[in-house]
Order: sequence, then structure tokens, then C-alpha cells
Amino acid sequence: MKKLLLTLLIAAGLSAHAAEPFVKGADVGWLPQMEATGYKFYNKQGQQQDALRILKDYGINTIRLRTWVHPSDDKASGHNSKDETVTMALRAQQLGMRVMLNFHYSDSWADPQQQRKPAAWVGHDFAQLKRDVYDYTLDVMRAMEKAGVKLEWVQVGNETRTGMIYPEGHTDNWPQLAQLINQGYDAIKAVSPSSKVVLHLDRGQDNQWFRTWFDNAKANGAKYDVIGLSYYPYWLDGRPDYRQSIDALAANMNDMAARYGKEVMVVEVGGEDSQPQNTYDMLMAVQQKVRAVPNGKGLGVIYWEPQGARSWSHYELSAWGADGRATKAMEAFLDFK
Repeated sequence: MKKLLLTLLIAAGLSAHAAEPFVKGADVGWLPQMEATGYKFYNKQGQQQDALRILKDYGINTIRLRTWVHPSDDKASGHNSKDETVTMALRAQQLGMRVMLNFHYSDSWADPQQQRKPAAWVGHDFAQLKRDVYDYTLDVMRAMEKAGVKLEWVQVGNETRTGMIYPEGHTDNWPQLAQLINQGYDAIKAVSPSSKVVLHLDRGQDNQWFRTWFDNAKANGAKYDVIGLSYYPYWLDGRPDYRQSIDALAANMNDMAARYGKEVMVVEVGGEDSQPQNTYDMLMAVQQKVRAVPNGKGLGVIYWEPQGARSWSHYELSAWGADGRATKAMEAFLDFK
């Protein structure tokens, strides 16, 4: 009888896991300011429509949003305040989409080139800085909870290859970086225990860098649930075609899942907007590689700012044309089964 019950429990667990949809996502942090500046989005039929509805019709089931501490109102490098992000998360959820929240812990962009601490935190000693991270994270999480938003995933830091919240959280001082990460983790779990915490690095095809970083994270007790990767072949030296790095991405994801026992997700990807067929092919390949991660540990793929048309953003890697419509690249999310 015990054996039968155990078998049934295992089967139930496997079926519950299998029921979780493969993430087909879009990071749309620019959307509120695009709308504020009057940008119009058009569906396949050429009719003006809400961008989130268009994305959903292309198979997008997950929306990723970023939050900045005290952002400016700059068109491209502002917005993403707590209130605006909560509003966007609620919009996505009301369309039946899952939501990922990305804490940059800055007043603007945080990435490998810049991890500036919020102006309000400058001059604080390390003990106060830890409280800043915890209190801010808790405040945003509570605002999401109050609005009725269920966050599936929450990122602590963005592309933290050399850490976050410089200089205290630099990878030159891993014990301090791990403490800052854990302040974010603890605040997230205090409000939403079911939310999975993501740590995210760029250059997802660079296995040696990922091993070094996550070995240090483990050695210093950093807490997390999911390993997030960026994958942008366009930004690699010489801008090689994705086919030259896709196998390295796959090998790295497989290694991360096996080495640390964690789930993995490509939380940022993008291809050149002027090469929609190549970007389509790349997206199909990336989705295939993520799904192939053993033991169901590959969660999915999120396109970074697909709606961020170059005519508005000057960004080369959207999946939107000058006509206000999605390009062929977006069909990869519909076609991948």
C-alpha cells in the first residue's frame, strides 16, 4: 500500500510539473513610455491594438518587467517605478500571462557595464545598505501582493556578471555580494514564498564564466532557485551567426542544471530586426535547446523588448518593424510546440 501511495504521489508530482507551460516570454519594460509618447501598435491585420494582446496572440504567455528605485522620466532610460511596474504586471496578469519581476537595484540600467547604486543609498554603510535592499524589495513585493499580482519569478539583480550595487556588491568581495543577494531573496520569500528567485548573468554561452560565478555563489551561501541567462549572438565579437554559439549555450545550460541542481531559463534573447528570418531560426533553436535540458529543468525563453521598435528606441534587436507590426521573428513562439 505504501509503495502504491508513493507511486501515485510521484506521478502526481511529475504531472503537475509537466503541466507547467513552457515559458514564451517578452520583456516589455519600455512599453509604458512607448504608450506615453503615442506609439501605436498594429496586429497582423493592420488594426491598432494593445501591444500585450498582440504579443499574446503570438504565443507569448509570460511578461518580464524591470523596476528601478527612483527613475527619471527620460523616454528610453526612465520610468519603471514601483507604481508603474505594478500597473503593468496587473495588465499582463489580467490577460492570463505569468509575470517575472526584475530588480535592478539602481535608478536606471544595471548591466555588466554599470551597476550604480540608487542615489538615495549613496553614503550608507554596509549594514544600512543591506537594510536598503531588504526594505525596498519588501516594499515592491508588498505592492504587488496588494494589487493581487502573483509573481512566478523574481530576479535579484540584472546581468550581475561582476556583481551589483557597486562597490560594496562587486564580485571582488563575494561575501558581501552574497549577503546583498540574500537580503533580496529573504524579502521576496517573506511576501511570496512560491516565487522562484532568479540570478542572471549575460553571455549565456560562456560556461567557464558561469561556473566561476556560481561556484562562488555556492561557496558564499547565496540563495536562489533559477539560473537566468542572456543570449545575444549579435553582441559577440565579430557578430557571428547564432549557429556558431548555440551549441555552447546548450552545453552551458545542461552543465548549470547538472552542476547546481537548478532550473535554467534564457531570460533575455534578441536578434537583428533587419534579419527576421535569421532571428526566427535562432529563436526556434534556442527554444529547442532549453526544452532539451534534462529532467525538465529548462523553463523557457524570454525575448528582450520585442515590441521596442527601432524607430522609437534606436535599438537594433527588437522584433518589430517600422510599420508598427511584429516581424516574422515573433512567429517562432507560435510555431514552437
